[in-house]
Amino acid sequence: MKLTVFNGTDKHLPFSQSASKSSSKSVVVSEASALLGESDLAIPPHASTTTTISKKTLTIVIKALEAGEGVTAGSGHHAAHKLHVKLGARWKSVRASEGFPWRIYSSKISKGHYKLSVLPQRNLASFLSEMPDSLPLSSLVLPGTHDTMAFYGWPFSQCQSSSTTLDIQLASGIRVIDIRLAVINGALIAYHGVWPERTPFQEMLSAINTFLTAPATSSETIVMSIKQEDYNTTPLPLFSQTVHDEIMNGPGGFAMWFLENRIPTLGEVRGKVVMLSRFGGDGSGWTNGLEGLGIHPTAWPDSDKAGFTWTLKGTLVRTQDWYDIPSFLSIPEKMQLSSENLVLPTGAQSQPILNISFFSAANIPLALPTTIARGFGWPQWKLGFEGVNARLGSWLIDNLPGSTTGSGGQDPAQTTPTGATEKDATSAGDGTSDADDVRIRGWAMTDFYADPDDSVVPLLVEWNFQNRKSGEEGWP
Repeated sequence: MKLTVFNGTDKHLPFSQSASKSSSKSVVVSEASALLGESDLAIPPHASTTTTISKKTLTIVIKALEAGEGVTAGSGHHAAHKLHVKLGARWKSVRASEGFPWRIYSSKISKGHYKLSVLPQRNLASFLSEMPDSLPLSSLVLPGTHDTMAFYGWPFSQCQSSSTTLDIQLASGIRVIDIRLAVINGALIAYHGVWPERTPFQEMLSAINTFLTAPATSSETIVMSIKQEDYNTTPLPLFSQTVHDEIMNGPGGFAMWFLENRIPTLGEVRGKVVMLSRFGGDGSGWTNGLEGLGIHPTAWPDSDKAGFTWTLKGTLVRTQDWYDIPSFLSIPEKMQLSSENLVLPTGAQSQPILNISFFSAANIPLALPTTIARGFGWPQWKLGFEGVNARLGSWLIDNLPGSTTGSGGQDPAQTTPTGATEKDATSAGDGTSDADDVRIRGWAMTDFYADPDDSVVPLLVEWNFQNRKSGEEGWP
């Protein structure tokens, strides 16, 4: 049996096999060799190692020193967090105690071959503080929610859990929000199609202003897509003017907004909301007209399966928003189209690229939003169907650098317990680049984003730190 361990941290990870108290075996991955006494090998930062493990191995024991303990090798006292990971057929995020320094994901590559991904435990509420000001928003991976405020209307209109209010979404790492509005008695209210979603626009602006002005999260930015839902009853100019007036008179006022029709750098918009205007009108009443409505698409074809592109001030915008799928049986195709759209082309780019992918879909009765996002049944036992969110998480893990799977990635070096290595020459054989060259970038919009187990958003955030090269994509 084989185990691949991907070390996505900035530290070397000692790695050894040892007998447990029971008859089974265990593999130990730790933060410092002091925890092991003597390690069989150490995995370098941002690299992976594959080794043969006993077929009796049932669990992986992960140990991490507690911060500030100052443990040194040979001290004999090792205050540590311990985490037991059961190997299984389905990928999962492993729950850890508070203060554990890593996020751990376990997955199965093939029969008899398992993978453990060890990633930093980043602060999702302020992850953009770790990114350089020079990055354009097009080269970031920004987790987003489709129909952000659609908490009501189950099972047809609800797209987010009622427990994931806007402030919770922002604290959880969501940075692109999809706001659908209608004018009701002269004020803007959240709507999804004809279904009232109840939250006033002013309430949303208040939550956003609180988040962006708090010292701990003032480094962040939020992209807000605004779309009109009552176009059959409210004239386009009236809707546009109402949005303008509510922003002007709302919490933060216009000072909270970036309204230029271009892709800004992160440094330009920290503490601000970047508008993506998906409503009509000629820009009357707005400073600079249509050039003052933020990012303003020239067109947005409805449910175009092939996706569509448009150019904004030299940036190519690639959008995948095929939502009207026939049934849940189209989930694999939906997932493939949306995920492929997030991968930048290999080689030198003639222009910056912004990828926008919606992983949401709906069609009554065989493709309800919750079915598409969450799936149903027990797919790991072939008694159900895996949803888009779980497939997205698996895809993000598989494409991590050094992975044995993903977009053409080769198996990493096969490592024996003594540290000797030999290259496994097998590759995926699909003609694409090695996984170490795959660059996942863009804005990813999901329904019920917290499923499964709050595990997908951290993976999207982590891709901001993967496969960066100095001088490319705005990276210093």
